[in-house]
Amino acid sequence: MTSPPEVQPARIPKLCSSVHDINAEKPPFGSRFLTQDSDVWTQNAWDHVPPPEDQTETINASLARQRLVPVPEDDKKNYNAKPAKYWDNFYKTNADNFFRNRKWLHLEFPELLTAAEPDAGDVTICEIGCGAGNAAFPLLTANQNPNLTIRAYDYSTHAVKLVQTNALYSSPPVGKIEAAVWDLSSPGTLPPGVEPGTVDIIILVFVLSALHPDEWGKAIANIHKMLKPGGLVLFRDYGRHDLTQLRFKSGRLLEDNFYIRGDKTRVYFFELDELALIFTGSRASPAQKTSTMTEVVDEDEDNEPMSLPAPSPTASPASHTPVDTPNLGSDDTPSLPSSGLSSDVHHNLLRPLAHCPPHPLFTIEQLGIDRRLLVNRKRQLKMYRIWMQGKFRKAE
Repeated sequence: MTSPPEVQPARIPKLCSSVHDINAEKPPFGSRFLTQDSDVWTQNAWDHVPPPEDQTETINASLARQRLVPVPEDDKKNYNAKPAKYWDNFYKTNADNFFRNRKWLHLEFPELLTAAEPDAGDVTICEIGCGAGNAAFPLLTANQNPNLTIRAYDYSTHAVKLVQTNALYSSPPVGKIEAAVWDLSSPGTLPPGVEPGTVDIIILVFVLSALHPDEWGKAIANIHKMLKPGGLVLFRDYGRHDLTQLRFKSGRLLEDNFYIRGDKTRVYFFELDELALIFTGSRASPAQKTSTMTEVVDEDEDNEPMSLPAPSPTASPASHTPVDTPNLGSDDTPSLPSSGLSSDVHHNLLRPLAHCPPHPLFTIEQLGIDRRLLVNRKRQLKMYRIWMQGKFRKAE
């Protein structure tokens, strides 16, 4: 007799942000606790999962291996000279098929939905590093504000062409969209159609990591110049010791925490203090360093975070309540250990950034780490992902 197929639990759509406001009294964590490691394969989401005891060894081994064979000096110059060329090649190869539409942005950054409400008034949103429009077009589709203007910029000419040839670009349902080629790190030059102090919101998602650390100052200067007083930067990017960083093979390391991918595009992996220094000129206070729930989810092959199920506050029976569980909103937040092989902060940030106006330029409204444990159930593999997320408001 054939046994009935195993019924998989239904996936619950994610309903809230993974990172909480630094002014919130308590982060919105769930209560599905993993008390027995053998139980990890029985659910699709666990909260507050600390890194394994051997994670320090894993990090040290990966970074040491990468340092043995870095990118040759001559190749470094080539990769850093014309980075837009490699992104052009990327989009010529992948068109708009590589990245999913970033619908999760509406959960992480509800300010975008507020701007799209019918009576929101005149609002200008700029997406920098727009790629094929995976953030701009979902926002445009959801928009009900006739006075919303979405401006999309990328330094890849081919990426901008993909945006401009999308059917929604020529016939937006409500509001309007404009796209153009522009390099965020260009010195003192704002994108076409943007006057200083005219932008309400800037979306900066997986963009700053693509710049060389020497370009951070110019990028922040341009962002600051574009925004209105009180304007907002919505930020998300790769975190230090993310699975992607540890997986890099020999011949990929440009400098500490900065790599070249197989397609020749660059990527940097940030610490929270680095982001605080970049935007405000000061390290983040303990109260500003928020951690988020760690979730176990099915492995996804994309390079970006996917929409994940939000754990239910009632998902765990009372008998599974852990003893001495740390408060993840406090200084006792468990975090991935430092490798001990490099400074936590890039040396460029130990002095004022070049080409950047004096700080403080922004205040921190949110700055957190989104940690998730990816599970490949078939191969019984556990993999840790780390993303940084923040909201930075331009000083009035």
